[in-house]
Order: sequence, then structure tokens, then C-alpha cells
Amino acid sequence: MQAQALLHLLQLTSPSLPIGAYSYSQGLEAAIENGAVKNEASARTWIVDSLHEVVARFEAPIFWRLLQAFAARDAQEVSLWNERFIAARDTAEFRAETIQMGYSLSKLAVDLQIGDDMLRGLMQSQTEVPLPTALAYAAVALNVPHDAALLGMLFAWVENQVLVCVKSVPLGQVAGQRLLLSLQPELEAAARTAQELGDDDLSNWSPGLSLLSMQHEVQYSRLYRS
Repeated sequence: MQAQALLHLLQLTSPSLPIGAYSYSQGLEAAIENGAVKNEASARTWIVDSLHEVVARFEAPIFWRLLQAFAARDAQEVSLWNERFIAARDTAEFRAETIQMGYSLSKLAVDLQIGDDMLRGLMQSQTEVPLPTALAYAAVALNVPHDAALLGMLFAWVENQVLVCVKSVPLGQVAGQRLLLSLQPELEAAARTAQELGDDDLSNWSPGLSLLSMQHEVQYSRLYRS
């Protein structure tokens, strides 16, 4: 990867990107509350299972398709996968999370004048913009290679999950970094899955996670918005 593309990828996946990712746990806080995640080992099990059974089988493959659609300036494909992803958010928190972060990133990209007029038009033509759509737009506009963008998206998700565990289980900082290092092979495997799945193989079927998200909506004490 060229240095410029690498720097763009680092900026897109940085925790300092002002889209509010730090305020969401994607159901993990509810799992911590009910005792399913309580130490480093159970945290790793949760993250690995969620990565392979949920993210790698739906969010990441849709992100991969959106990268290709934006690169081809294919308005029909962009709208198709944008709408399917939004429709698959099965709780109020999950839907609000992706729409809020997608809106924040798309507004940031427009304010920074990233991409050409056609790319901006493709994104702005969507009624609602979830995070995968905004991130795919930004990656294509900044000429980040697709495979690198996919790994960056997966790493950002994993890093946020680890940070939730560090703050809320709680785990120590060293344990958090050890956990991140141990997950590198899992990230590579998840990226391969996301690229290889056919359209008919995509699935967001995760009833346990959906129930945790619904429970989190009425959880008495919480730090995160999902």
C-alpha cells in the first residue's frame, strides 16, 4: 500500500475520528451486566464469536460490496446494500447506532470535501446513511485498497469491543493489548470470510445478541448507548 493510502486508512480507523464509536458497546455492556463476560477469557470468547458469527457474516460482507459499488459508481448497488443493511438492524439501539455514526462520518467527509462529485452524489442520494456506507464511501474516495479498508473496519470494531472490556469488565490495559494481539489471526480469517461469502450466504441471525440489545434499552445503569 502506498504511504498516502495507509495514512488515510489510519485516519479512518482512528479512535479519534469524531463519529462517536466510543459511546457504543453493541450489546457487550448487557453481556457484562448479566455475567456472560466477566474476565479476559470470556471477553475473548465473546469478541471472537461476535466477529465470526455476526460481523464477518453480514456487516463486513456488505461493507465489501459497498466498496465495490462505490468504486464502480454503481448507484443501484449502493442503494441496494445500503437499504438491506438498515433493514437488518433489528433493535432500536442497533439502528440508531449505525445511523448516527454513518451520519457523522458522511457529514465529516462532505465537510472535508473528500471524493469527486459523483461519489458525493451517490452518498447524498441515500435517505439514511449507515456506518458501512459512509465508511465505504470515504475509503473509496481516499483511494484506500479494498482489502486494507476491510481489515481496518474489522480492526476498528474489535478495538472498540476491547476498550469496552478494559473499561467495564474491567480488564487492565496490558490485558487489553494482549487480547488485541491474540485476535490478529481471527481478523484475517474474518476478512477472508467477508470476501468469499455469496449474497445468499449472508446472515445476521443472532437472536441472543438481539435479546441482549433489547435488554440494554431498559438496563437501569449503563455507560454506553447500545
